[in-house]
Amino acid sequence: MRILSTRMFLNNVHPVGLNQSKMADLLGSILSSMEKPPTVGDKESRRKAREQAARMKKMQEDEKKKKADFRKRMEKEVSEFIQDSTQQKRKYNPMGKIERSILHDVAEVAGLTSFSFGEDEESRYVMIFKKEFAPSDDELEAYRNGEEWDPKKAEYRRRLKEQAALEEETVSKTQKRAASPSSNYRDKYSHLIGTSSAKDAAHTLEANQAYGMVPVANKRDTRSIEQAMNELRAKKRLKTGEEDAGSSSTS
Repeated sequence: MRILSTRMFLNNVHPVGLNQSKMADLLGSILSSMEKPPTVGDKESRRKAREQAARMKKMQEDEKKKKADFRKRMEKEVSEFIQDSTQQKRKYNPMGKIERSILHDVAEVAGLTSFSFGEDEESRYVMIFKKEFAPSDDELEAYRNGEEWDPKKAEYRRRLKEQAALEEETVSKTQKRAASPSSNYRDKYSHLIGTSSAKDAAHTLEANQAYGMVPVANKRDTRSIEQAMNELRAKKRLKTGEEDAGSSSTS
């Protein structure tokens, strides 16, 4: 259609208005702006792209249908488990991460408790429990360690732990009792020091803010100035007499 309109345009162009060179340039620009017909390679790549998009869409639809079918099957099994009064828990075979997530969601909606166990991703499985039979910490620890839960063994282990705790407490009390003295030394040596000797020997002091805890009588000089001077003169005369007696004995 575009080629036909281009030809009509060229036919209507008057030859006087455009010379041959300008007409050639105009024709070249019009042809270059036109879309080229697709090649065989472009058609093949477009076909492959359409086929790949169709396959991707089908895979997504299949995956969505697979999840819906799995959820419907889990809802049926969980409903049967709830109605069965003889079952307290149920263990499922190892499954993928998406399937485990769906099962956890179904159990939560149904009012159950669910846990995943297993170290490796390929070996992880789900266990569901009724609310009234929720697992204890010891039971969960056994499942995490890859062990089967045995209530009798668990009770035996619990008693062993209690017995070990009692023995440890007894040993601790014995060590504390041995560290404390068996008798009071005051009572032991009362026949030597008496029961009130320390109190009798203690000096009762009166607190004085100026001299601390020293008795006031020990800090105050009751002598008069004249008495003090006389005592100093007597000490001086005594000292002079001793020096004179020493010199005479030497001569």
